[in-house]
Amino acid sequence: MTSLRERYEGTLLGLAAADALGGAVEFMPRSAVLRAFPDGVREITGGGPHDLRRGEVTDDTAMALAIARACTEDGIDLDAVASNFLSWYRSAPKDIGITTSRALSKLDAGVPWRDIGDRMLAETPMKLAGNGSVMRCAPIALRFRHDSTALREASIDTARMTHADPMATWGSVALNQAIAYLLDGGNLDGVRQAATEGIANTDVVDAILSAVDRDYADVRSGGFVLETLGAAFWSIAHRDSLEEAIVTAVSMGDDTDTTGAVTGALAGAHYGVGAIPERWLEPLEPRKELIELAANLLAWSEAESGDAKSPIR
Repeated sequence: MTSLRERYEGTLLGLAAADALGGAVEFMPRSAVLRAFPDGVREITGGGPHDLRRGEVTDDTAMALAIARACTEDGIDLDAVASNFLSWYRSAPKDIGITTSRALSKLDAGVPWRDIGDRMLAETPMKLAGNGSVMRCAPIALRFRHDSTALREASIDTARMTHADPMATWGSVALNQAIAYLLDGGNLDGVRQAATEGIANTDVVDAILSAVDRDYADVRSGGFVLETLGAAFWSIAHRDSLEEAIVTAVSMGDDTDTTGAVTGALAGAHYGVGAIPERWLEPLEPRKELIELAANLLAWSEAESGDAKSPIR
């Protein structure tokens, strides 16, 4: 039986391993991926458009780490999340999305994080529904799996720091609800219903509920948040192991690191860390820290607290 600790580690390490796997083929169209890798992308090699080291991760894991590091025994410090995002942005990362870069440039210029989303929506309405919110949000599910209100609020707040479109904010809530459900031993047959419970955006609900019934050829895997969610839920539904789900997601092409990372978080929460191939874990650069963060998040989520303060600051 898969333990809760194994599921926690599986979520973060599944996200990161899939990110590293997909980073080497990011932006390749599906047809090119399948020509180059007829059995699917199965080995972490590094290289690719960002000249990654073997085991190096991209923005997906880097920003998930930024969120996880801001979680505490008392909840999550949103100012610390923003500060961690800014420190990462200033480090000149190899891979950063266009919307994320625009948002963090405003943060760097002194705009309060709470104002960035509204400003960007005013500048470019309905163009902020990229998948940058869902690629990084998994630590919130680990921290607040017992507190659905805090999970929802923290998912929305961390998303709107860069991606304020309702499809991106509610997409993060849906993904975290799915992860929390799987952490508690929920089965894959019920995960889509758990993900969409109470989601106040019909586009997100429709994308997730309709995902499994699509033909493979109709599953898109670009940078649009609804495509990423659909591809991830499709992959875990149509494959019977963590490895095959992640390989399928990455081999869909285009935004391979993020499609992989979201699938990896879901699959890791379901199957646990023991299902992740050691050949993926061995070179993974942030492996040790991810294991430590998973342990902290598990301990904090399980601890009973008599503190009446809000867990979100």
